[in-house]
Amino acid sequence: MLPGMPGRPSIAIIGPGNLGSGLALALARAGFPLATIVAHSPGSSLGQARALAKRVKSRAALGCKNLRAEVVWFCVPDSEIRGAARLFSRAGSWKGRVAFHSSGALNSDALESLRQKGAKVASVHPLMTFVERSAPALGGVPFAIEGDRAAVRVAGYIVKELGGYAHPIRKQDKAAYHAWATFTSPLLTALLATTEDVAMLAGLRGEDARGRMMPILRQTLANYAEFGAARGFSGPIIRGDVQTVKEHLEVLRKAPEARAVYVALARAATTCLPAKQKKALRRLLARPE
Repeated sequence: MLPGMPGRPSIAIIGPGNLGSGLALALARAGFPLATIVAHSPGSSLGQARALAKRVKSRAALGCKNLRAEVVWFCVPDSEIRGAARLFSRAGSWKGRVAFHSSGALNSDALESLRQKGAKVASVHPLMTFVERSAPALGGVPFAIEGDRAAVRVAGYIVKELGGYAHPIRKQDKAAYHAWATFTSPLLTALLATTEDVAMLAGLRGEDARGRMMPILRQTLANYAEFGAARGFSGPIIRGDVQTVKEHLEVLRKAPEARAVYVALARAATTCLPAKQKKALRRLLARPE
């Protein structure tokens, strides 16, 4: 911790959106005092801040005046981080304080304006998905951390108290890290949405399709977690069933976007997963629509 910083430093959350709300609730459960929940506008954002502040026994505020906290955690969209940091840097000296942002793609230099005012800064990104009305547990969650040594030390302590663990990362690796993170959840969700479109070709829709998919999805994740990708792989590609794949491609002409996703994933499977008849499958997948 920084000299003079208490064992449980007070934390201000800038941005009461999905990520900010999830972090604030987790921090409150871990015993950290939430000094302020800061909104960016007087409309719905301030309403969200007030509702969240009530839940975590904090106060809501608008803007950067009278911001009293040892740690300030920016939970705003990536495109707004630098601007928010510049705005808050006008509030005077930041010596003895720590500032984090939680962008997966940007490094700690996005907070350079606060660093120049004396703050120790770091990027602290939890590898977790945050959506509306969801407050995921952060136990066992890796947090990618890089930045000033003192800020990294404070971040590591807070993450440990949340039940997570620190994942040190280099500045130059942030873009690749975030691409990986995007595959783990947002693009997986896009794949599931595409899967629902394919279910419609089989006469299933919406909740009915999702409900029937859940057992195989759960088992697939369980297999992957226990055995890894290669041993957890199943289906016509691993068997080298060229005729079945050909039939899939034919019926998917009715859903061109889903067909394109199928082709891309099947090509990836023939490259990085075990499969019989790889050459025949690759020729089939390379044919124009």
